[in-house]
Amino acid sequence: MNLHTLNRSPADSRVYQQTLQAMGHDDQLLLIEDGVQGALPQLVRYFEDVEGRVYVLKEDLEARGLLGLCADNVHVVDVDGFIELTEQADKTITWY
Repeated sequence: MNLHTLNRSPADSRVYQQTLQAMGHDDQLLLIEDGVQGALPQLVRYFEDVEGRVYVLKEDLEARGLLGLCADNVHVVDVDGFIELTEQADKTITWY
């Protein structure tokens, strides 16, 4: 399993498309920085192919005033959760 981190919003960039194409069936996706916007109900549809494997960084949600506004099918993790995801992954791939 690989962990993919994405720091761009699907509303502003098409990098998410490359990310999704590169993901394997058991890979996980962590939305960070401006990528956390992809966890909002109106944008999470871009990640429907990896539903259940989408995580979002709590601290970045807080920094953008978005905490509590995520879609229900997105897992919110804090920095410790981010560390756990990286420890579980064979490798981490960053998309920006």
